[in-house]
Amino acid sequence: MKTVLFSQLHVFLVVARLQSFRGAARELGVSSAAVSQSVRQLERQLGVVLLNRTTRSVAVTDAGRRLVEEAGPGLAQASSALQSVSAQPGEVVGRLRLSVPRSAVSLLIAPMLPAFRTRHPRVEVEVVVEDRLVDIVAEGYDAGVRLSETIERDMVQVRLTDAFRFIVVGAPSYLASHGTPERPEDLLRHECINLRSQTTGSPYAWELERGRRTWRVPARGSITTNDELTSARLAAEGLGLAYAFEPAVQEELRAGRLVPVLEAYAPTVPGFFLYFPSRAQRSGPLRLFIETAKELAPRAG
Repeated sequence: MKTVLFSQLHVFLVVARLQSFRGAARELGVSSAAVSQSVRQLERQLGVVLLNRTTRSVAVTDAGRRLVEEAGPGLAQASSALQSVSAQPGEVVGRLRLSVPRSAVSLLIAPMLPAFRTRHPRVEVEVVVEDRLVDIVAEGYDAGVRLSETIERDMVQVRLTDAFRFIVVGAPSYLASHGTPERPEDLLRHECINLRSQTTGSPYAWELERGRRTWRVPARGSITTNDELTSARLAAEGLGLAYAFEPAVQEELRAGRLVPVLEAYAPTVPGFFLYFPSRAQRSGPLRLFIETAKELAPRAG
């Protein structure tokens, strides 16, 4: 089958819609002669007459009408698709897919996205919220957000937060009824809200440290969840102690709904980082997101 040039078909459809070569020339910004030549070339390739024209009028033939009915919608859809992916000078068009833990959504992603979308409205953003460790390359992500200790060494890392602590917290009502743990081993006698790893399926051991000594306490209780924020909310209801990263529970701490315990044993981690495979592989949308993150992330360095 002979190839029909996209531009010639487009010109014919404009002439057919306006029933005027001059009108089509004005709309397309070309000469009437160029419009006429384009239609003639299309007719030669198809071997049919598409338009009957006189010095006074233009009419679509039966073959032309079928072409309008069958090719018109498809061409309009193709034109719309081309427009949607085309960029103006200096504009970035594309898609950004991020893997983000739930605990980083309210702290980092939610505050940054409004500014990013305002600045770059042609970039589509997909935020996949998951606490499991993922292979961002194999699973088709542009980048991820994680604690630095869980990021592979061959990844490029961009700091998003300062270092922060992981702390054990409980509601005043729980501590009044059950007492306050003084040493890591005291946790074994307390009702602790279990955190189950979405990567391994096993309960987390609560990591504590003091000086050079470290503890991995198999804290256990009658409630288990796979979400850190949920465990903190349940702790605020007096259901047990929770292990949480400090920025996520700042509001509850300020309001007195949660109280930190074992602070002398709270470990400090380097913080959240945006990570991706290689500087050479950065897409336009990812580059712009990195710029926004460096500017707006809390205490980003």
